[in-house]
Amino acid sequence: MNIVVLVKHVPDAQFDRHLNGEGYTTDRDESILSELDEYALEAALQLAEARGGAKAGNQVIALSMGPSGAVNAIKKALQIGATEGVHLTDDALAGSDAAATSLALAAAIRHLGSDAPVDLVITGMASTDGETSLVPAQLAERLGLPQVTFASSLQVEGGLLTARRDADLSSETVEAPLPAVVSVTDQINEPRYPNFKGIIAAKRKSITTLSLADIGVQPAQVGFPGSWTSILAAEERPPRTAGTIITDEGDAGIKLVDFLAAQKLL
Repeated sequence: MNIVVLVKHVPDAQFDRHLNGEGYTTDRDESILSELDEYALEAALQLAEARGGAKAGNQVIALSMGPSGAVNAIKKALQIGATEGVHLTDDALAGSDAAATSLALAAAIRHLGSDAPVDLVITGMASTDGETSLVPAQLAERLGLPQVTFASSLQVEGGLLTARRDADLSSETVEAPLPAVVSVTDQINEPRYPNFKGIIAAKRKSITTLSLADIGVQPAQVGFPGSWTSILAAEERPPRTAGTIITDEGDAGIKLVDFLAAQKLL
């Protein structure tokens, strides 16, 4: 079984986020593997291990698209347990929105499938930077594959995938034939951490670098020219102002009500 897991290099939430340049792209100097992608990776590893792991021919390929620093997300995925990594990188990709991103990733997955068929593509429920949740569905459409989004459990038996999707008041179980595209929530499992053995083993695993030319995509199809959306303006969030302090002199309740009424919260 060949499983491709999308992993993204995103700004670390511990630091303030900033935008760069005229296109207002995200500054990724302080970036890490997207936390939500770790659940997708764990789901893929569990499926592969249940079938005998890499020794039985089950591959988990970590695929990331981004500048040179994005390779660190792949390295983390390899340390956690992915079999190999693929880094799609090209200067023309800078500024790609969800539509351009899905186009490039779909082409990369087709390219990988030319060597060995891809049975399953797993993603996180969203990236922790853009948080659009658009790429999985767009990817399925571009690949012509069935999609199952926001799966909170996942099983594969033979050529059939079964997933549970949990809503606030109900759950549903859906099935789809393989190959398919699945996005998983942060309720599906508990991601493992890299251990010393995994960190050492990752040094021997391969990372393939692909360019747009390698996957047959023209520069005009991605980046700013190929994006369906654009940012016209952006500015830093204003600093937080001091709040209103109410001193209780026996009328604090009245003052609080007056304040809430002034803010149109009552």
